[in-house]
Amino acid sequence: MVPGVRQAYSPGARIERVTTILAFLFVLGVLVFVHELGHFIAARRIGVRVLTFSLGFGPKLVSTRRGDTEYAISAIPLGGYVKMAGESVDDPRSGAPDEFLSKTKWQRFQVLIMGPVMNLLLAVIVMAVVLAHGAEVPAYHDAAPVIGTVKSASPAEKAGLRHGDRILTVAGDPVATWDNFDIEIGRRPNRDVDLTFMRDGQTQSATLKSSAEGKYEVGDIGVEPDVTPMVASVIKGDLAEKAGLKARDLLLAVNGELMTQPTQLTEAISRNAGKRTDILVRRSGDEMHISVTPEKRGDRGMIGIYFGQQTTSYKPGPVEAIKLSFQRNYEMGGLIFKTLGGLFVGTTSPRQLMGPVAIAQLSGESAALGVIPLLMLMASISLNLGLLNLMPIPVLDGGHIAIMALEGIARRDFSAQVKEKMLLAGFVLILLLMVTVIYNDLTRISWIERLMPWRN
Repeated sequence: MVPGVRQAYSPGARIERVTTILAFLFVLGVLVFVHELGHFIAARRIGVRVLTFSLGFGPKLVSTRRGDTEYAISAIPLGGYVKMAGESVDDPRSGAPDEFLSKTKWQRFQVLIMGPVMNLLLAVIVMAVVLAHGAEVPAYHDAAPVIGTVKSASPAEKAGLRHGDRILTVAGDPVATWDNFDIEIGRRPNRDVDLTFMRDGQTQSATLKSSAEGKYEVGDIGVEPDVTPMVASVIKGDLAEKAGLKARDLLLAVNGELMTQPTQLTEAISRNAGKRTDILVRRSGDEMHISVTPEKRGDRGMIGIYFGQQTTSYKPGPVEAIKLSFQRNYEMGGLIFKTLGGLFVGTTSPRQLMGPVAIAQLSGESAALGVIPLLMLMASISLNLGLLNLMPIPVLDGGHIAIMALEGIARRDFSAQVKEKMLLAGFVLILLLMVTVIYNDLTRISWIERLMPWRN
């Protein structure tokens, strides 16, 4: 039996695929339902007759009728729709007051805008739930981006960056924290990036070309924060405990070498097997030297500790969680618009766009980590969906709103032929976008990418 085939059809792999599919359907189903519910509620509120409320496109799998409305679940679960009486100029119209086009532009605007608005509200609510749950995050996230480690042969090393440099701007955008820095660099893979940084009180600049890391091609320049390793726990009776190390000790240096990453500490302890080793420790604000001789176990030295990094705990109350949710969504919304702008001017790679396959994979990975990560993903996608639907592209809600606005400015309705041409242009643009994101998704699947000779 071919090992790869056996693995693909193992029980674990089947469970993983089922989890991915169910998580994807859950996330997408909730987002589509909320979006279409917004249109549905607004339409019913102003007296528009709704003919169909469908989750999914294509042939109807299950349907039921209540009053004038047919409620359905359709075969293609990549969206949904609300069909209203007299919705377009091509629909049969009687001029009845319960038809969509019989309503004023203001009333039609309310129906169109409520889909995206519901997605934005969902993003805020779900994010607030996630934040209210509380979390522990690495302490460096909100710290100033002062370089702790520069990776060997990285773009940063080639550009002359070094330990202690405080990065000020990335491509002209100020970066106050490591989170800001990661976002600005992350959305610029394989791009020339201008940096300014502070060194010894002097502002300096450098230009370097970022690399692209991982299957989502996230930009990287090879710098890491100063993450002083911390003792998470010591093994009872082992060398570290006997030497006097305790939980929550910060391990600052080994034999005079500064420790800025947990992996660096592992290497330092490992290569000193059988050698008396000096560890500089900070405990409750006081520094001390502790001497220990790592014991060779297998092919490396060990002293019997588990270590991690400093974290910050927070668990806001309901009101504070909502405030933080608005703030986070506002920041993420700004990033979305920056990314879209970067696509047009070439500073953002189209490879970072994700389609349904990537969303399904992320849903599965998030579900495997638990409910909170899955909800976090849902909030992020809901925000994206709400904002993208407001873009003035015909076919999208924002495009229909833009057409109505232009008609209002012109003080006349456009002809059916003009609207058809505008909608066709929007459809072509969306189709090109879909082709791009699906291509990106497929190239992230290793066995499919191997079938693409131009990718090898």
